Amino acid sequence: MNLLFLNDRRGKYPPSIYANTRLTLDPFARIRGETRADVAVVGGGYCGLSAALHLARRGYVVALIEAHRVGFGASGRNGGQIGSGQRQDVDWLEEHLGRDAARRLWDLAEDAKTLVRSLAAEAGVPVRDGIAHACRTESEVAHARHMAERLARDYGYDRIEPLDRDELAALLGSHAYAGGDVDRGAAHVHPLNLALGMARLAETAGVRIHENSHVHRITHADRADGKSILHCDTGRVICDHVVLAGNGYQGDLAPKVAARVMPINNYIVATEPLGDRFPEILPQGTAAADTKFVVNYWRLDDERRLIFGGGETVTYRFPKNIPGIVRPHLLAVYPQLADVRLTHGWGGTLAITMNRMPCFARPAANCLSASGFSGHGVAMATLAGRLMADAVAGQAEGFDAMQAVPTRAFPGGRALRTPLLVAGMAWYGLRDRLGL
Repeated sequence: MNLLFLNDRRGKYPPSIYANTRLTLDPFARIRGETRADVAVVGGGYCGLSAALHLARRGYVVALIEAHRVGFGASGRNGGQIGSGQRQDVDWLEEHLGRDAARRLWDLAEDAKTLVRSLAAEAGVPVRDGIAHACRTESEVAHARHMAERLARDYGYDRIEPLDRDELAALLGSHAYAGGDVDRGAAHVHPLNLALGMARLAETAGVRIHENSHVHRITHADRADGKSILHCDTGRVICDHVVLAGNGYQGDLAPKVAARVMPINNYIVATEPLGDRFPEILPQGTAAADTKFVVNYWRLDDERRLIFGGGETVTYRFPKNIPGIVRPHLLAVYPQLADVRLTHGWGGTLAITMNRMPCFARPAANCLSASGFSGHGVAMATLAGRLMADAVAGQAEGFDAMQAVPTRAFPGGRALRTPLLVAGMAWYGLRDRLGL
């Protein structure tokens, strides 16, 4: 089962509001015949585009190979949230990795936000400030307050404001939650336009981008000074280094990575423009996400459409009625939108790991991989690309710090990922519905 082609038409963006409001970018030519490069990058999302851009700016000859269009995958379909920190909070990081490593990982995550803001500004893509975190229980509210105080005291990060039930309700326009916080240092963005803007920057820097070019096999160099070969459906790339940036769509290009990174699907809808109606919804223009395992997340776009993600399924094939999957979750937060039309509904594939921390790996002598961003990829995938570019250039400190975070294989490895997906999503979906 190849997730690259299971749910989408080749070379076509999904029917999302992002695709309808994207920047203009002419298609890039498919690879033809044999080409040579210093570095070949597989995957045209944030991670791959960032790696390619930073490598080209260092003077490397770079070929980026994308099976569909740049920004086709999770990078062009997600909720657009640029979150603070790692996917796990600093308490978890300190407990499992020690205080020094936790601080290093926090600083890298802050670098990730700065990098995204910088690239977005360079590409002319607006970034909006603020993400609210909505807690379902009083214990979660207490934990959110503890983390805000902890980050301000021990990490010098004072941008998070704890909120009680009424304060959060005023910020969201919803009384569905017990309280939470708002992170003024986090942000949100049109995700596909961010990817397309990065592609423009990469092309200007000299990256040779090839779309509609599927890498189905890699012959890796068996020594540090050898050549690797990317075998594509219409040509091949001979290179000194390979960067794997396919995330949930990477398939079996690196089997040891595939055993540690599980693709999962998520679904998003967009409402019709709300105009002057419902002024109580996100009046400060922040984005929001809640504490469910299958997270609900939402934001208003510039036309005041509510873009809302949530809901789970237990198969890799997208359901025929995506709005029907997401609408109950949307109405649980905003029952006042019961009569508002949903104009778009789309699915996408992201990737998670057992501990929800990214999987950084060296699958072969001259190959680097980063994946499994677990819903935290706008910032961390963009940073991962730069860290891999640094590592190719011999400055691997950041990459090594991320690689040092252990990522266990899923029980049974890749062979049992699909039954695990079915069991896991069914279980956590039930927990969310029961409010556990």
